[in-house]
Amino acid sequence: MFRLVPLTAWILAGAMLAQAQMRGPGGAPMDPQRFVQMRVDRLAEWLALSESQKSQALRIFTDAQTAAERYRQDQQTAREALQSAIKANNLAAMDRAARDIGAATAEITLIDARAEAAFYALLTSEQKQKYDQMPVRGRMPGGMSGPIPGPGGPPRPDR
Repeated sequence: MFRLVPLTAWILAGAMLAQAQMRGPGGAPMDPQRFVQMRVDRLAEWLALSESQKSQALRIFTDAQTAAERYRQDQQTAREALQSAIKANNLAAMDRAARDIGAATAEITLIDARAEAAFYALLTSEQKQKYDQMPVRGRMPGGMSGPIPGPGGPPRPDR
């Protein structure tokens, strides 16, 4: 039970971070397709993906982004309901909204995990080794999880 609480907190924090990072200049939402393309470009550079792998990765992450959109909208609706319930001191509505936020977050997490597994399956053993060594910095913008190398990309042997 005690391990579940920190894990849940990290998942919720990641979801909030993802929402914040989906904003472009001036607070405008970042185009999801642009984000997916940027992610695949970075992975292609870090892992030396083939053209076939890039194409498949783009399809995998675009499909995941599309599938998760419904749940992101459900989260937003539930967050708005939660705020209204707080202002009205409506405990039953707070309970419903919190459950809805949790359910949507769980669905997004599952979609992300499936996409990561499908992408990982495309990699060669050498690429998997590089991927596994990337430091994890949390969820990617747009709700997608996975390793996010620090500034300048993954660590290089000559550094």
